[in-house]
Amino acid sequence: MNRCNTPSIALILVALCALTVPAAAQEPVQTQNEAALGGRNFPIGTLRGRFMVVNAPEIQLDGQAERLAPGARIRSGQQMLVMPAALTGQNVLVNYRRDAAGMVSEVWILTPEEAQAKRETADKPLLNFWPFVADTGPRDDGKTPFDQLPRYGQ
Repeated sequence: MNRCNTPSIALILVALCALTVPAAAQEPVQTQNEAALGGRNFPIGTLRGRFMVVNAPEIQLDGQAERLAPGARIRSGQQMLVMPAALTGQNVLVNYRRDAAGMVSEVWILTPEEAQAKRETADKPLLNFWPFVADTGPRDDGKTPFDQLPRYGQ
């Protein structure tokens, strides 16, 4: 029986491939740079709006009723976490992101320097499909009678 304690060539090649793949797969994080005006770097796809907590998780964004996502994070201008109850009734200018369900998942309260910077996505959505496009049409308030709801195939 031949017992060799040295690793085989195949194992060495697998180890080398495992070491080089993560380095090649990493991409730089894309941000919209408001740091030029003394602000922070925000991820691509953040939107700007007026934010007010009505009764957590119920919020208003630009006067429209919305909801905070479970586990949503609100950060102050000093990058500290802020509890939603601390902002109840205050109307502040923020950058925010939505999750896949359309709920607000991340909120950054802007400093005066950051508020002066123009947002790429302030007036137009990042992507032209739901949940990124604001619905300006009539919204169902949940009080529509059953017989007036749209039927399958309409």
